[in-house]
Amino acid sequence: MLRRALRLGLGRGLLGRGLGTWRGDSTLDWDGKVSDIKKKIQSVLPGGAWNPLYDTSHLPPEHSDVVIVGGGVLGLSVAYWLKRLEKRRGAIQVLVVERDYTYSQASTGLSVGGIRQQFSLPENIQLSLFSVDFLRNINEYLAVVDDPPLDLQFNPSGYLLLASEKGAAIMENNVKVQRQEGAKVCLMSPEQLRNKFPWINTEGVALASYGLEDEGWFDPWCLLQGLRRKVQSMGVLFCHGEVTRFISSSNRMETASGEEVTLKRIHEVHVKMDRSLEYQPVECAIVINAAGAWSGQIAELAGIGKGPPGTLQGTKLPVEPRKRRRNQTQGTWKWTMASSRTRCGPIWPR
Repeated sequence: MLRRALRLGLGRGLLGRGLGTWRGDSTLDWDGKVSDIKKKIQSVLPGGAWNPLYDTSHLPPEHSDVVIVGGGVLGLSVAYWLKRLEKRRGAIQVLVVERDYTYSQASTGLSVGGIRQQFSLPENIQLSLFSVDFLRNINEYLAVVDDPPLDLQFNPSGYLLLASEKGAAIMENNVKVQRQEGAKVCLMSPEQLRNKFPWINTEGVALASYGLEDEGWFDPWCLLQGLRRKVQSMGVLFCHGEVTRFISSSNRMETASGEEVTLKRIHEVHVKMDRSLEYQPVECAIVINAAGAWSGQIAELAGIGKGPPGTLQGTKLPVEPRKRRRNQTQGTWKWTMASSRTRCGPIWPR
């Protein structure tokens, strides 16, 4: 039957000519030929509506070295550095799975796009300092041949944190750590605060810290699109779907102290396709949870938090979606209350 279809669509002349064969002054219309062949194959096979050449380009691959759950800035950044650090192009196959292709509910799209160094942990401060350099030199990292340069509209403006008498000592210690790591942060008394920001009511404020350099805000949507464009050029694969299940295997091992432990390793991910009941299994070696505010749900799918109490497997990942509010005053400023601290900085126009 297939031979009959081939005889109908592929004559000796067509089979005998290569892809680069010329007919007079024009090349063969291969798209048209393929379309004709598909129609003729369908006409001779049982069930004419069935398409034996069904397009599966929207499906994820059957195998991928790394599966990243979440295609926001965090997931795309992980994909970027994995591909950038590979020893040869194509050495690592990376798949990014994102369920919300519009990013309407993603943390990236809803973010103000602020960046600061005023943290208490040295690791967070160092990450932020590197991120500022990354943003300032974005086109050295994310440039794509023949595409226009990115403009993140980075606007330097320091974060202002306020502390009551109770939290003043903690703020002083935090600023000391920040300065040791290279951040440019100053402490301000209530009087200095009033002089610099006369519209702020300093009642109940004992101390303030203000970022002098490398803090501000930018366009997070532009960063998202720039990262996505770059990683696609590096060979990262994308899939619009939702991870619904992990398949894992268990191995028993003995620690140096003689204690026997059970280790679980995920070797397959089930991806439910967008607007469909079907799912696609993807075999993998590594799964990276980059689902942002929904990371806790993904961790629970992997069994994290469901093990014996007091163990790592029994510890729930304390991440869940939470509504945040921005209050605007004087047209271009925002207040965000977080426990005993207040963050103040310009609002990003949306």
